[in-house]
Amino acid sequence: MRRHGETAAIIDVFTEAHGRHAGVVRGGASRKQAPVLQPGAQLDLLWRARLEDHLGTYQAELLRSRASVALSDRFALAGLNAVTSLLGFCLPDREPQIEFYKQTEQLLDLLGHDADLWALAYLQWEMRLLQVAGFGLDLSVCAVTGAAEGLAYVSPRSGRAVSAQGAGEWAARLLPLPEVMLGQGEASNAEILKALWTTGYFLENKLAPSFAHQAFPDARGRLLDLISRRS
Repeated sequence: MRRHGETAAIIDVFTEAHGRHAGVVRGGASRKQAPVLQPGAQLDLLWRARLEDHLGTYQAELLRSRASVALSDRFALAGLNAVTSLLGFCLPDREPQIEFYKQTEQLLDLLGHDADLWALAYLQWEMRLLQVAGFGLDLSVCAVTGAAEGLAYVSPRSGRAVSAQGAGEWAARLLPLPEVMLGQGEASNAEILKALWTTGYFLENKLAPSFAHQAFPDARGRLLDLISRRS
């Protein structure tokens, strides 16, 4: 949410049928609306505009707030901020992402429960985010040998998996591919952190340059810092 004039606010929301979609809430900057227009809140929205390409106005009713969970748990707050910041940074306007919307809702519903389980769910969500943004990783087979076994690296150029055999003398130039990214092995915080280092490379070096007018969200780094303290 950001203020718009003296009393209104512009809210940026992730909707199931219309993707990321902004609109004006009249009186949105008031104390009455403050508990409603919180990051991570589940809202019932009615959007009106004269034309489809207009910003339009929202009527918003609160269905479920996640503020109490986030404010009572430092890790949950960092997770909520990372998710909402990346959604605002990465998602294109008004492009439906129904399955990703459902995955995002499920991820936010896990906040405040098992932090280790949430970290794994977050990694899976971030991998899907890359796919939605057009930078999906292909981890099915080795880009060099075509084999599905022994995958150990990710090419920073193509985003494809590379096996230890296929890497050869280029191994030092490749990104790590922890088994947790393949849905295998131990999902420890250390392994998840290593995997997030790889996904972060593509977020910051492939995706972010296409949004040069925006700064990459610091909230993701703060979340990774907390995960590292737990590992």
